[in-house]
Amino acid sequence: MSILPSTRKRRSPGSASGPTSPTIIGFLASNLTAIRHPFVLRLRIAILRAPSILSAGHRGRCPIDVRCPAARSAAAGPIAALRPKGLSAIEAEPETRAAPIPMDLVDTIKKTLVPIHREGYPFIAAFAAVTLFLGYFSSILFWICLILTAWCVYFFRDPERVTPVDDRLVVSPADGIITAVGPAVPPRELGLGGAEMTRISVFMDVFSCHVNRSPVRGRITRIEHRPGQFLNAALDKASADNERNGLVIDSPNGTVAAVQIAGLVARRIVCWAETGGTIGIGERFGLIRFGSRVDVFLPSTATPRVAVGQTAVGGETILAEFGGIAATPLVRVS
Repeated sequence: MSILPSTRKRRSPGSASGPTSPTIIGFLASNLTAIRHPFVLRLRIAILRAPSILSAGHRGRCPIDVRCPAARSAAAGPIAALRPKGLSAIEAEPETRAAPIPMDLVDTIKKTLVPIHREGYPFIAAFAAVTLFLGYFSSILFWICLILTAWCVYFFRDPERVTPVDDRLVVSPADGIITAVGPAVPPRELGLGGAEMTRISVFMDVFSCHVNRSPVRGRITRIEHRPGQFLNAALDKASADNERNGLVIDSPNGTVAAVQIAGLVARRIVCWAETGGTIGIGERFGLIRFGSRVDVFLPSTATPRVAVGQTAVGGETILAEFGGIAATPLVRVS
């Protein structure tokens, strides 16, 4: 089949025609020729390939009016040859396709837009309401409050973490800075006796993720809350004087305690764990609002794997190891 100039007479304006005139098709094709977007190119080829859709009265015939110069120029680009079987086998020139979006970019966007914990919804709503109210009176206050609202959303983020599942390891219960590594007596209300245990403290500032995770796997044997002061959680005496909530976990390697300590700004400790329940390593068990600290008390058989000043990631950073042969590693600051 070949495209030849038609020798048939033109239809008069009043004569019956299909639902779409060939001249209109030529007009569409000529106007789409100047646009080089891949989607428009596919649309133009689809128009040239679909006579049964565009013109029900012109089935089996080429919908292009070859007498129209615009249609001929539009068709000359995408159509290279027509096979004898007809229009269903048009060979088109390769299209210019847009470069696919790299998957690593998609993953980066997904990781950046982390989920927000439901505990933060009331605070975010309150910040947003105050922003709209004050913004009605002052544009300066609007922008200041908008920044604070964005910080509130960022504060209550709850990202996924990749936790090593190994009973020999102790992972960080929170995001923050290691402020203490050494022997200390656990809080009296936990019932662990007066003997010293290995304590590792993780301080969370107002920009850290405040969702707390279990450092080990085991059964929760005790949960105790003690009211107290709201001193700076970075101070060593905050462990004894500040309000705190402690979990005692019976792990495969002995008794481990995780103590949530309120800070100067933090005024609320949330704990979702229940006494008698089991918990997995890296599993979420609580949250402390607006700056705080978490202490982990370990048996003497645990070997610390972190140093003071190191940044820890909750649920991922290995704080200590049971049965480790190597001593506590030396570190350098550079």
